[in-house]
Amino acid sequence: MPDTHPQPVSLFIRALAPVLMILLALGSTPASSAEALTDTQVQSFLASLSAAQALEPELEAIQDEMEANAREADSEAPDFAQIFSNTVRNMEGQPVYEQLEDIVQEHGFSDLQQWGLTGDRIFRAWMAIELQEQNPQAQQEIAEAMAEIENSPHMTETQKAQMRAMMEGAMGAMESARNAPPADIEAIRPHLDELRAFSESE
Repeated sequence: MPDTHPQPVSLFIRALAPVLMILLALGSTPASSAEALTDTQVQSFLASLSAAQALEPELEAIQDEMEANAREADSEAPDFAQIFSNTVRNMEGQPVYEQLEDIVQEHGFSDLQQWGLTGDRIFRAWMAIELQEQNPQAQQEIAEAMAEIENSPHMTETQKAQMRAMMEGAMGAMESARNAPPADIEAIRPHLDELRAFSESE
């Protein structure tokens, strides 16, 4: 069971826990055409996550709201490939938005939109590495699991719809990861231990 008080730096990826378990235990958005990530950008992004610890209560409340909305819309696949951008959009209009924007600007980002897009790209490149190193057959395994769910006589249609949405989200994340620019992948390699620590904190 996850800790009911997760570490602040992991709040931004808490919604990713289901797909991380599927991908590592056994994306949806086209690759960015922007210039490749730099080591400085990756370091700045990770440092900004740590600095956001001061906003833990506000960020946790927003993440809880996002998860509740996802459960209500259980027929839709969650867009894991845009988790940071989606978090930023859910903050708009709330006091924490300006507080977090001050933090990310102190770490070299022009605004939260740029910060969110950078986070999306870092996560996409990270997933590309994990898929290749941990389980290159993950997509096939998820497809087989999907077939078992559809044919199960022990699950209700509502349960099947919920599992289908989760599986589709995982498949979308893998499709997105396959499109991660090689230069982005190489940029985040030196930071894998820190990225993995974020997910393990869950």
